[in-house]
Amino acid sequence: MKHRILALAIAACCATLALPARADDATLKAEMDALRAEVAALKAEVEQMRAASAAPVATSKPAPAVNAEPVPALAATTAPAGGGVDSGYALGANTTLWGYGQLDYNRPTARPADARADLTRAVLGFNHVFDESTRVYGELEWEHAIASADDAGESEVEQLYIEHALAPNYGVRAGLMLVPIGLLNEHHEPTQFYGVERNFVEQAIIPSTWREGGVAGYGNTDSGFQWDIGLVTSPDLGKWDPTSPDGRESPLGAIHQELQLSKAHDLSLWARLNWLGVPGLNVGGAVFAGKIGQDTSKQFEGDANFPADNARLLLGETHVRWQSGPWDLTALYTRGTISDTQDLNLGFLGQPTPVPKAFWGGYAQAAWKALAWNQSSLVPFLRFEAFNTGAAYATQPQGFGTPALPTQRVWTAGVNYYLNPNVVFKFDYQDFRYDDELLNYGNRFDLGIGFQF
Repeated sequence: MKHRILALAIAACCATLALPARADDATLKAEMDALRAEVAALKAEVEQMRAASAAPVATSKPAPAVNAEPVPALAATTAPAGGGVDSGYALGANTTLWGYGQLDYNRPTARPADARADLTRAVLGFNHVFDESTRVYGELEWEHAIASADDAGESEVEQLYIEHALAPNYGVRAGLMLVPIGLLNEHHEPTQFYGVERNFVEQAIIPSTWREGGVAGYGNTDSGFQWDIGLVTSPDLGKWDPTSPDGRESPLGAIHQELQLSKAHDLSLWARLNWLGVPGLNVGGAVFAGKIGQDTSKQFEGDANFPADNARLLLGETHVRWQSGPWDLTALYTRGTISDTQDLNLGFLGQPTPVPKAFWGGYAQAAWKALAWNQSSLVPFLRFEAFNTGAAYATQPQGFGTPALPTQRVWTAGVNYYLNPNVVFKFDYQDFRYDDELLNYGNRFDLGIGFQF
């Protein structure tokens, strides 16, 4: 456009020089005025284009603030407050890099020799916007500092999906996605929760960072409703190990597949509905349901007699969260069932960990921003949890039944000190009321550092 203006200016000069000597002053003045008007119009057009290019393109809505719920529509709904499309570190016009990390120190009061320090997790995420409607979102995680055959660490792809906005308030995703159930699963960065460790209910009953592969739709309405629905891979009950305590720690954590060569004969559905119509209030719930037998008896000769091909999982949860002024109050309840486990557990007689028929958990939490100055804040909190990973087992022949596990209870009191919204120092004390010898950790003090960018 600038070249057109320059050309017209040159042409104006040339026209002036090339005018015949016989032209009168009135004709010359009219032609010059016309050229000046066209040049002025072109200049105005260039300024408009320059202003438009400087304005941000609304390819997405901002990532959620600390301890806030997201609003989908090509939004970084699973990104931390410091990351996602509209923040993080720009690697180019359309690509951003973000991440978070967590370092913990745990000291049991009765067994100080078992004190442990750990780089719990380090995560790098990326987001690339292809156009105003389409992006790819990914998250890579390393746990416990070192991942090798001889170490406890893991290296994993936690999320990787394509998202396409069909309209400003709804769209679709496809790939490896976090299951949108509970409050922690999608918002698990250390600045997003209170206490050094993630709460037990959303680890033992709803597996923390539970993810499945498939397709999903998402959206919101002007009346404050937010919804998700998906068709995804199911857990695999054939992975259950009755000799391991893993199933007692988290029944679904022991059998989810994480899209690692996942058996996909049986699929599941998820659905979530939240109402955010009042500022600071989130009331909602979610359900995950599907078969989990994976037709194991027809896939491998060694499992020809697998007796739980028709087993089904049903997990539901409901929650309410109210954030108003300095207060942050939360309550959540979740319950799951696995059907057709009787014959399977009959083959596990004598083993410590049969498959439960029912499991449940719930917690209530209160946090209060006691002090705030500049970007810093001090937030004490108190949380009570109750959960049972083996609340009931399928009926067995007389004398062979499995009694229900005791309900576990945990009180956690502590404080989060936010140096700024993206850096947090944590301290808490946990009082365990565990009657399960395999899971009796004892009371402990915890220290933690978390950050996100």
